[in-house]
Amino acid sequence: MKQNLLLIASLAASLFLAGCQSPGAKPPVNATKYDYENQLNFVLLDSGVQRSVTSSGIQEKRLPDGRLEVAANVRNRENRRVQVQINCEFKDAQGFVVDSTPFQSFFLTENGQETARFTSMNNQAAKYTIRVRQAR
Repeated sequence: MKQNLLLIASLAASLFLAGCQSPGAKPPVNATKYDYENQLNFVLLDSGVQRSVTSSGIQEKRLPDGRLEVAANVRNRENRRVQVQINCEFKDAQGFVVDSTPFQSFFLTENGQETARFTSMNNQAAKYTIRVRQAR
């Protein structure tokens, strides 16, 4: 009888303690998984451009008025003509977007290369991400 009461008391205590866990705030899960736009200066936004486009180099410089200018050589890896759209998001030192350019269309000839140039609108830009997607 004492053993049954002890078993029931321990079961009740464990259920009570399990129910008392706070359902409050939890940290984000996989917060840094696939966050390439926060880590890289050049990203390919869809599977089509991931297969056919690459960058052979990026150049950046500060203009006399403090604005940031970037130029990326975008190369077609395939033996067919592709059309892509490219934009640049300029970010402050903490990674928050302060300026975003509109997407520009580029026609890349077979195994060809084009240079995409972007200039920030103000001198707050410290980082940037050049983004490439298939033309729509």
